[in-house]
Amino acid sequence: MSNLQVGIRLHDMEPTSLENRLALAKEQGFSCIHLASKIIYKEYGIDRHGLTPGLAAHIRRECEKNNLNIAIYGCYLNLANPDQTQLNEIIEEYKANMRFAHWLGSPLLGTETGCPNTTYSFCPEAHEEEALVYFLKNLKTVVDYAQHYSVTIAIEPVWKHIIYNPKRARLALDFISSPHLKLIFDPVNMLWEGNHTDQKVIFHEMLERNSSDIALLHAKDYTIENGTLTPCAPGSAGNLDYTEILHWQRTCAPFLQATIENSTPENAVDSRIFLESF
Repeated sequence: MSNLQVGIRLHDMEPTSLENRLALAKEQGFSCIHLASKIIYKEYGIDRHGLTPGLAAHIRRECEKNNLNIAIYGCYLNLANPDQTQLNEIIEEYKANMRFAHWLGSPLLGTETGCPNTTYSFCPEAHEEEALVYFLKNLKTVVDYAQHYSVTIAIEPVWKHIIYNPKRARLALDFISSPHLKLIFDPVNMLWEGNHTDQKVIFHEMLERNSSDIALLHAKDYTIENGTLTPCAPGSAGNLDYTEILHWQRTCAPFLQATIENSTPENAVDSRIFLESF
């Protein structure tokens, strides 16, 4: 029997108020949410200076009213930005959002690992040693700050970014060596057109190297059309094999949370049921 706690990414839900999305998430049977900083900025017309303890208290009350907790608070910015002025602003954004995550009662602040350019777009240099060293230096700054607010930074390996495979994820964890750094395991994000047929090997290696540091799952599926890998809702295409991942979760990480991604209002509930069927 599944003991996975399944949640939903709020910005995949129908475009209504934050309060209505929370009520709908409860109605659809989800137990937790992925809340992104960009949703809060848009919802309330603010920037980071509007992230107050009072706003956090309001959102927290709305979550409690709907029996939801915030599995992950997302702040997805480029910590490998080579422009020092832009990087300084990015780090200030992280600091403000870490404080807000603390006030929200969200122990995890999620992020990806960037690319060494100002456009946050894939380039071959992302997989080189120089980009890794630069990213880890900036990540350490953020993780050091996180511990002051009892927040844990959860980085998400993505094939197009600097931390792109299980080995690099382990290297980052060992280099930072902090209990305030963990992993989001998003299986689809570790795939691309050239390796998706090796997914079982990749996922097995991810669990072998990093299972003790996985704090959250991101769940989706994918299609291959015209040679392009495109994410879609969990279970909607049948291409992502969750067997080993969810066996590990059920037996070694009971009640781990997983937030679904790339769902639509029409298939979100089906995706939840699919994940709970393992």
